[in-house]
Amino acid sequence: MNVSNKQLTQIKWVLFILALLPFLRLVAFTYLDKLGANPVEFITRNTGDWTLYFLCITLAMTPLRKLLQWHWIIRLRRMLGLYVFFYAFLHFMTFLWFDHFFELDEMFSDVLKRPFIAVGFSAFVLLIPLALTSSNAMIKRLGGKRWQRLHRLIYLIAPLGVLHYFWMKAGKHDFTQPWLFAVIVFSLLALRVFWRWRSNAILSAQRF
Repeated sequence: MNVSNKQLTQIKWVLFILALLPFLRLVAFTYLDKLGANPVEFITRNTGDWTLYFLCITLAMTPLRKLLQWHWIIRLRRMLGLYVFFYAFLHFMTFLWFDHFFELDEMFSDVLKRPFIAVGFSAFVLLIPLALTSSNAMIKRLGGKRWQRLHRLIYLIAPLGVLHYFWMKAGKHDFTQPWLFAVIVFSLLALRVFWRWRSNAILSAQRF
């Protein structure tokens, strides 16, 4: 399936708007007072869920390109990755602002005392350099190979995000969604490992 530059631009605009809808929904619900009895929990869970949704979608871009031969789809990955950071940032700011009112000492104390928060905080911190180096200018500055090595942090961030979600849900003994995310992320990462192994095996065979 081939897509022209004009069509790709249109797709990007549609994707940009669709990806923004969960945030706009939160804004509307806040204005209309529809966040429920515990607004902070509603915002925290909602932004956390959408962080994981976009993380899975971003990880799915390479497998979709390979399986469907839609080479153009990889050009959507950067925007999706930035939306991962956007919703993770909102998730973190909800924790910092509404839970701790910007008291950094209390926040770090909470991070150290509660493992699931420590894991989520670690995943967010690792996302920051990926977001900061997402531009073409940073790719040129770092060089392609260094940039790729840095952005392989996503393979650590994804399991940390799932573990954060898993431990958070464990308090309510609700494991259905965490297991679903775990299976999706594991499958997407396993595909990458398999393709890399197969590529290396083919290269080794060609040398001999």
